[in-house]
Amino acid sequence: MAHLRGKTIVLTGSSSGIGAIAAGKMARAGARVCLVARNAGQLASVRDEIEAAGGKAWIYPADLTIEAELAACAEAILAEHRRVDVLINNAARSIRRPIEQALDRLHDYQRTMQINYLGAVGLTLKLLPRMLEQGQGQVVNISTLSTQVPIPLFSAYLASKSALESFSRSLQAELGHKGIDVTVVHFPMVRTPMSNKTSIYKHMRMMDTEAAADWLVKAVRERPARIARPLGNVSSVILAALPGPATRYTQPLFRLMDYRLKRKLEKE
Repeated sequence: MAHLRGKTIVLTGSSSGIGAIAAGKMARAGARVCLVARNAGQLASVRDEIEAAGGKAWIYPADLTIEAELAACAEAILAEHRRVDVLINNAARSIRRPIEQALDRLHDYQRTMQINYLGAVGLTLKLLPRMLEQGQGQVVNISTLSTQVPIPLFSAYLASKSALESFSRSLQAELGHKGIDVTVVHFPMVRTPMSNKTSIYKHMRMMDTEAAADWLVKAVRERPARIARPLGNVSSVILAALPGPATRYTQPLFRLMDYRLKRKLEKE
């Protein structure tokens, strides 16, 4: 993976899970990784592991939902690194809750939008001038298979990811000719601490974090517009062409899936 050697890659949500594993893989390939997350202690542990293996890593603890911290984080990165080749907006939160149970919980939508959309866009806007100055750069935005398929129960999460996808398309349309590449990664469900918070998902088949991290490496290596499973790509075409039937006829399948997962959990 010589194409990663010497590149400066900023990776948010890199204190654990997919982000931490991907950072390690990229550092082993010769990239200079800038680790961003809220937990300074966990970031330091990831950095120490990378450096013990001979890689190069820097840490930037920050809560990207706080504008002043986001600005200070970006300023520190730009001050310490002459180039910023790639920004991977991986930090996110998810909420699984029926809309009927969220009628008095506008904050669910505000919190997910704050980190999943505004945090990602905010850091992108701060680092873009350096990429434009260089004449080259890449923004990798993490989305989900569930924006390609009409999934129930995740309205706050999916709304934030759909907004990020729209921003990604605009970014590519406006700045692609100036050397800015944009990649959207549509992860299926991944076995992470975030997904494990939903107890019935214990028995669901999921992508493991190693495979998910490999998708991020692929995004930087190949710079495609999209990385997704074939199921997601086909479903997105069907959803765009037949939104009513695609949404209406898939819902019994999701209710059946939840029922079966609950039964498995109850039998333990």
